[in-house]
Order: sequence, then structure tokens, then C-alpha cells
Amino acid sequence: MSQSINSDKKRLTKNPVIHHTANVTDTTLGDWTDVGPQSKIIESQIGDYSYTAGDVQIIYATIGKFCSIASHVRINPGNHPTWRVTQHHATYRLARYGFSDEDDYEFFDWRRSYPVHIGHDVWIGHNAIIMPGITIGNGAVVGAGAIVTKDVAPYTMVAGVPAKWIKDRFSVEEAAQLQEIAWWDWSRELLEERFQDLNNMERFLSKYGTKRTDGR
Repeated sequence: MSQSINSDKKRLTKNPVIHHTANVTDTTLGDWTDVGPQSKIIESQIGDYSYTAGDVQIIYATIGKFCSIASHVRINPGNHPTWRVTQHHATYRLARYGFSDEDDYEFFDWRRSYPVHIGHDVWIGHNAIIMPGITIGNGAVVGAGAIVTKDVAPYTMVAGVPAKWIKDRFSVEEAAQLQEIAWWDWSRELLEERFQDLNNMERFLSKYGTKRTDGR
């Protein structure tokens, strides 16, 4: 796991900042990341500049860079063994209930076989739930309270229960150019140099939408 700082302060640094009430286990955090209060993150990867607000739960997930995860979001809630006589977790958390000295590790491996993959620059609204095995493309938006049961295409906006397509953020051509530019992979130096261009789509695409002669 990356080096982290346990702090209530909101001034971020290259080192990840983890709120003192958060629980982060077997997880890799990128640079400039921020884990909010009461968040619980298990066996996941979170890319540079991404953050979670309060009361977020994430397990078995890969999350890209510059992602905004609002409060009370649940990413990859646990599946239960509906094919068994009882789906209660006593059948796989055996040690807790005294049925065995060891838990059903094969069941937990089954859960791990349905990870969630979230691209770069994704915004997930308050209280949204991303179900196991889902992929969310770069630049997508998931509305507050949505339950995502199907993959979400890049640069689309979805909402509802179950989540459905609402609209595209940009034209097909603009979205394709943004994917090609992949600005989220720029170095810190380039981000600082070009930061103001992130606020103006027309200027941004005109400057970086075609291959630069300097190779950057």
C-alpha cells in the first residue's frame, strides 16, 4: 500500500490522505488521493487524484484517476450464495459462528471473481450502488441514488433504479478525442502547465486534440 497520512486536514499532498475514521485494507492508493471519513475500502486500487467522501464502501474494485465518489456510495456490495439452502453468511463465515475453525475461502474467491472496474474522471453521485462485475467507462456520470446493474459506456450519464442512459456528455467525436488525449495520464508538470485549459472544451480540443510535434 502507498504511504498514507492520517489527517483531518483537507490540504492534500502527493501522499494519500486517509481520514482517521476510515478503514483501508489491502488497497493501493495513488498520489493526491483523499479517503473521507467512515470510508471502508478493501482489496482495491484507487488512481491518482481520486477521492471518496464520507461513508463510502468499496471492495474488489479498480478505480481510475480523477474519480469523484460522493458520500454513501457502495461499490461492489457482497453477493450471497442464493443457490444454497440458506444464503445466510453463517455458511461462509464459519469461524465466526463456531461451525468450523476456517471460513469458506472458495466462496470469497468467487466474490473476487466479479470485480468492479471504474475508468478515469468518473463521477459517482450520492448513495449510488455499483453492483458486482460492472465496468464504468472513462468520463461517465452515475446519478445520485442509482443502482448500476449494467456496464456504463464512456462519457455517458446514467441514473435511476436500475440505472439507465440519460444522455451523452459530449458528441461522439469529442468523447473519442478525449479518450485519445488521455489527459489523466499527464505528469504533474504538464497538468500545472495546462490546467486552465481543462475549463474550456473548445480550447482544450483545439490545442491537444491532434498529435503534437513535441511528442507530448
